[in-house]
Amino acid sequence: MLSTPLIALIPLLPVLTFALIALVGRKYFPSLCGVLGTLSMLVSFMLAATVAYDYFFLVGKVGNVYQQIIPLKYTWLQFSPNVAIDMGILLDPISVMMILVVTLVSLMVHFYSLGYMKGDERYATYYSFLALFTFSMLGLVLSSNIFQIYIFWELVGVSSYLLIGYYFDKPSAVAASKKAFIVTRFADLGFLIGILVLSYYAGTLDFQTLILRLTTPTDQLHTIVAASFMGCSALTWGLVLIFIGGAGKSAMFPLHIWLPDAMEGPTPVSALIHAATMVVAGVFLVARLFPIYAISCPPALEVVKWVGISSSFIAAVIACTQTDIKRVLAFSTMSQIGYMMFALGVSGYGGENGLGYMASMFHLFTHAMFKALLFLGAGAIIHYVHSNEIKDMGGLRKLMPVTHLTFLIACLAIAGIPPFAGFFSKEEILQAAFQSNKLIFGIAVITAAITAFYMFRLYFSIFWNKPLAPKGESHDAHEEHHDHGEAPITMKIPLVILALLSICVGLIPFGKFVSSDGAPLLTEFHIGFSVVPVLLATAGIFLARSFYMKESLAPARMADSMKGLYRAAYNKFYIDEIYLFITKKIIFNLVGRPAAWIDKNVVDGTMNLTATITGKTSYAIRKVQSGKLQSYAVYFFVGVIGFVLVFVYWWK
Repeated sequence: MLSTPLIALIPLLPVLTFALIALVGRKYFPSLCGVLGTLSMLVSFMLAATVAYDYFFLVGKVGNVYQQIIPLKYTWLQFSPNVAIDMGILLDPISVMMILVVTLVSLMVHFYSLGYMKGDERYATYYSFLALFTFSMLGLVLSSNIFQIYIFWELVGVSSYLLIGYYFDKPSAVAASKKAFIVTRFADLGFLIGILVLSYYAGTLDFQTLILRLTTPTDQLHTIVAASFMGCSALTWGLVLIFIGGAGKSAMFPLHIWLPDAMEGPTPVSALIHAATMVVAGVFLVARLFPIYAISCPPALEVVKWVGISSSFIAAVIACTQTDIKRVLAFSTMSQIGYMMFALGVSGYGGENGLGYMASMFHLFTHAMFKALLFLGAGAIIHYVHSNEIKDMGGLRKLMPVTHLTFLIACLAIAGIPPFAGFFSKEEILQAAFQSNKLIFGIAVITAAITAFYMFRLYFSIFWNKPLAPKGESHDAHEEHHDHGEAPITMKIPLVILALLSICVGLIPFGKFVSSDGAPLLTEFHIGFSVVPVLLATAGIFLARSFYMKESLAPARMADSMKGLYRAAYNKFYIDEIYLFITKKIIFNLVGRPAAWIDKNVVDGTMNLTATITGKTSYAIRKVQSGKLQSYAVYFFVGVIGFVLVFVYWWK
């Protein structure tokens, strides 16, 4: 049975670990902080697994529908009899699924980091930041109140800032952390305004009450729909603004520019934050409010759909041209998150109409496994060759057999090849798109084929295609530079576990546990439908094999034939440059400089003029208070005489 203290311990253990390491561990037992953090996450994961079992198999279902359970809730701030910020824990299928994902991936990253970060001078600090981030993410997914989720949302932002900028002595890492923080702050402003709009009209911040009032015929729903601005209802504006916050956190176009740069942090951090947990927070947010999007405001869901599919396709194209292994995986993450977003966008609410919702959550679950595996595999490769660049890799399959096999499994999973996990969740998304919008379906299938191509471009370039040996050296002599062996056992074990999960989790009847309305959604596998996507993905793999398995001029010829398109994709379609142009050339020049001139010459000038006048006036009358008694006597008698004269004059 569900126990409130045990549920509360799931997020509390990481924050207690953070406090212990930050306040005591760094000074008194720095070498043990990694073990302490890992053990703490192991306990949190075991508790999360226990809660998941109890919820899904014992107490969560009433009749045939999984219910929302609030085991803990107390009022923190009371603004009015109807509006308060409550701090509580909300258990439902998606929050229970998310605590499993967060604790599992965090446990793998903690354990992996024992080997990856060994010897780092800020080893204890690293583990304290990991614990803080895990607490923030767990608090986010368990929130029972829309403002509570915003509090943890911002704490996640702070945690990611600390982890991205962990190597603070590298200017690129500092710039990346600031970029991620600033971009997501702009998006979070939209989120905050959206919260204020919805809570103002709904008269509550509580998720359950908010959803109830805005999805059933109530006065609140009538009022928020009737209120409009620029042709859109207040409900549409509120939901779109909330989605902007989610789009920023999930790196959706055009707010994605922070994600590739965030790879400056340690590679395990990339696996935790930018693959499996933080970047899916936006998807989780839309899923949390999905009944309102689907039932009361389909226009907002249209925005979710088109932003998702465009982000997915653009990121896949960019990933084909990148040469940094972590940046390829970063754009891959953006593309897969786009898949989850547009799956929500093409979904309805309830029964078979909710296929897209279920498929989105299913892909979130499977993606966490194989994308974390890809990033941790990339970390093992970088640890081995001491470079992020693909050109510095090649022929590593015999030198790194465990990494090679697990990385291959992850590539097959993300490419959607059966029977790996990604195949099942991606096929559900494609089926939902096919039923809803054929254009979206077509773009999604093409994106899936591109995904298979760029992932196996990465795989063959790293593990098969031998790099050119330095001048005067044979390949064998070149390989001897990497004779220190494959990754340590603490790095291999998480790879093996995640590889097994990337094979198995797709077989879970996910719709039985997670659906848009809580009722089981049982889907059927249609082999005829899957033929085309699998064939296209296979074609992408074979194209990558022909280009990158051996040294070939074909990739260069292909790039030359595309010319402008390839250059634009390589430069990420110049989105960063566009932002810089808008900020530096337009905002700074047309707004910033005039504002600075007004501040300096009008505001400061007025104050300086006032000060000058005051100073000169004071200087001129300074002798009035000279301290000389004779002068004061003269002033006194002159004043008396003046007063008498005035009195006599007016008396007449």
